[in-house]
Amino acid sequence: MNLLKLILPTLLLMMGLFGCVGANVTLFTDASDPLMEVTLEGSADDKILVVPVVGVINDRPDDKFMRTMPSPVQEVVSQLRLAEEDKNIKAVIFKIDSPGGTTTASDILYHEIAAFKERSGKKVVVCMMNVVASGGYYISLPADLIVAHPTTVTGSVGVILVTPQISEVMEKIGVDMRVHKSGENKDMGSPFRDPTAEEERILQQVADSLGQRFVQLVKEHRKLGEKRLALVADARVFLAEDALDVGLVDKIGYLPDAIEETKTMGSIDADARIVAYRRTQYPDDNIYYTLNSSAANGPKPLMDMGPIADWLSLRAGFYYIWPNALGAR
Repeated sequence: MNLLKLILPTLLLMMGLFGCVGANVTLFTDASDPLMEVTLEGSADDKILVVPVVGVINDRPDDKFMRTMPSPVQEVVSQLRLAEEDKNIKAVIFKIDSPGGTTTASDILYHEIAAFKERSGKKVVVCMMNVVASGGYYISLPADLIVAHPTTVTGSVGVILVTPQISEVMEKIGVDMRVHKSGENKDMGSPFRDPTAEEERILQQVADSLGQRFVQLVKEHRKLGEKRLALVADARVFLAEDALDVGLVDKIGYLPDAIEETKTMGSIDADARIVAYRRTQYPDDNIYYTLNSSAANGPKPLMDMGPIADWLSLRAGFYYIWPNALGAR
């Protein structure tokens, strides 16, 4: 009863707003709101942009209650476009906390960051937060400098194929799936039956090819010798000190250290403004504000399923992702 007393006034208020102003009312920030620059610290003309990359990397807009939020790919690319046009922005720091994402979304961000760096000549730095694994590390590769927090977990250089399997459940409840196909492997990876040996071979071949692409990019960007590359290529994760030893990161430090390193590396004013792009303003804003626009605004779901929700959100496909870190945000 007490819960109803709390919820009912809110529902009545929302209904009243719709009744007064029509169906186009926007109660929560969404993709239609423009990005605005906010200054987090500093006062000089030179600027350093901080771009958060949080959660699973994908290229699908997020439909939430009463609003739609841009995908991580769209959000990052939009910020890079603005940064490229602003001559006062001398460098971009990516503050990453991500277990990875889809192979294609990760590859798009890798390409966009590398292209931005080449076109603009601006410095790119990565500051790793809790977990920067798989696709999170993949998009870090174009950086001029990678700084890991002392407690960062990174690595997981590899690919995983996620396919649901419900054939046993269907058998138990007496349900079958009839399929007509034009080619022997047309329904390869179907969740409704066990895969054949040939299908397993083909899918493993695709996974190996995508994994080799990732490993080759690490070799090119990080200049790893064969011994160190072999450690990385088995897709293990590393703590910051081990990642430094193997060559996956350049320094260990905190976000303010990454900012100071960026200023030194780019010959940037010591009092450079540290800025961020937001779709709304927040009181007492600072460099540790971690949420991107896709997760920052609007009501929370009625039931938070934690890591299970992240697992259920994964569609069948290939991922540069560390599964154990799903939901660890």
